Amino acid sequence: MGRPEKIRLGEILVQQRLLAEEQLKTALDEGRKNGRRLGRVVIEKGYVTEEQISEALARQLNVPYINLKHYNTRREVTLKLPETQARRFRALVLEDTGLAYKVGMADPTDLMAYDELVRILRRDIDLAVVTESELLRTIDRVYRRTEQISGLAQELEAEVGESAVDFGALALTPGLEEAPVVRLLQTVFEDAVQARASDIHVEPQERRLQIRFRIDGVLHPQAESDAKIATAVVLRLKLMSGLDISEKRLPQDGRFNVRVRNVQVDVRISTMPTQYGESVVMRLLNQATGILGLANLGMSSAMLAKLREVIHRPSGMVLVTGPTGSGKTTTLYAALSELNTTERKIITVEDPVEYRLPGINQVQVNEKIELDFARVLRSALRQDPDVILVGEMRDRETVETGLRAALTGHLVFSTLHTNDAVGTAVRLFDMGAARYMVALSLQLVIAQRLVRVVCESCAQPHEPPPHEYEWLRTELREDARENRYVRGKGCSHCNGTGYQGRTGVYEMMEMTNALVEAANSDDIQKFVRAARAQMAGNTLRRHAVDLAAAGRTTPEEGMRVSHQIDE
Repeated sequence: MGRPEKIRLGEILVQQRLLAEEQLKTALDEGRKNGRRLGRVVIEKGYVTEEQISEALARQLNVPYINLKHYNTRREVTLKLPETQARRFRALVLEDTGLAYKVGMADPTDLMAYDELVRILRRDIDLAVVTESELLRTIDRVYRRTEQISGLAQELEAEVGESAVDFGALALTPGLEEAPVVRLLQTVFEDAVQARASDIHVEPQERRLQIRFRIDGVLHPQAESDAKIATAVVLRLKLMSGLDISEKRLPQDGRFNVRVRNVQVDVRISTMPTQYGESVVMRLLNQATGILGLANLGMSSAMLAKLREVIHRPSGMVLVTGPTGSGKTTTLYAALSELNTTERKIITVEDPVEYRLPGINQVQVNEKIELDFARVLRSALRQDPDVILVGEMRDRETVETGLRAALTGHLVFSTLHTNDAVGTAVRLFDMGAARYMVALSLQLVIAQRLVRVVCESCAQPHEPPPHEYEWLRTELREDARENRYVRGKGCSHCNGTGYQGRTGVYEMMEMTNALVEAANSDDIQKFVRAARAQMAGNTLRRHAVDLAAAGRTTPEEGMRVSHQIDE
């Protein structure tokens, strides 16, 4: 099609009976007052959805509406339009048909943007309508910085050369923001945030420097370059986090903040001397993402209701258990944010403090000055708290102090490294906690893992192989073959992995009267048998199987988590 005609969005929505005349008048008045576009106002007021507006525009202009969530973009085609123009004109090149480009626009009525796109692309344009939110998400994903990282690494390599460079002097040079090392790191952070990475690994090898991102719990290589630049990169990161740049023989920990595309990212950094230089791992905590609410964790409605009931009790202990990286802190922070009101005093004792929560008193332990969990916990109890979070139950003293606090009118949250919920109480006994204290103080134990979620954009039916059916049958019996299983074939949305995002897999053990009685007996096995009987059908394995049967994850991913539990 040629250049679109000038049309009024309000008239189209009224014509197509998506908007009443009174609603249009109200929205126009509000838009004039606040200087906001009509489309934005009617969406925020809940009159119409973003998809309805896009579909209405597509019908009026007689062009296709494309749902980008299910569209597999080709990067080499999309990059025909530079990122700045894509963002400015809210447009994306979707296809090269030979004679023309198919271009998705959020606002196809913007004639000035259309003319500019024709001028920049030097080709005829076939229009399609896309929603603005999906367009911006796609732009963030497509315009990744992988090539730019490699180019800047080569530029830095050329600058470093063979000769020895005084990096200390280089780091303090005015105008350093233009130096390749700074631009390289800035680009790495931008790429990591766009890729939803949780960690950045900078690893010097014998002949190369390797940069990898952890996305949805799995490491992905991002860039490699000459090992010569490793010293410059590590030194700049140390300067940013206030670490000792002269100390290269000992591990160091620190933190700093970076601003990436107007998003504040809190970075926790850990350095470690290795054979070929210092390895650096950075944990990215995106402040814009915020703390997840309890309802967004992926728990069943029954489990969520029980957790909410227990955390609103005035006292008792709630433990969350699982290996490192299983989302324990996320669960605890979700509970804390629900309890965070002006009437409650909340103190956390953490190592380290991950997210900063307004209105909560957060303390970071410091072993160097003997400020350990037990010591901070004892002091915290003298601060008249209602709720206490202890980062981890590491030793007998911390366990006993925590249990005593739960007995004396405080609500105590903490974590423990055990495989499942039943093993948690047994671990407390092994750490020397008195049986009666565990029986009286412990209210609830949640064991959890994280599984990757199948990418919605490329999910397709999948017939599991025999060994996966065998695993599914352990919980579903003969019903295993009746479900529709899916897996992602890999697309531009999920970086070819077939998965996008993660969700929690949970089991919950409530200390009922029967379990309290069993915990008070001298026979640990009596407690284990009673707990297993109570939790039958509500285990971690069962939740993983249910997610696979519902098509949320793959049997393969569920099995991976299940094997972790069995170990």
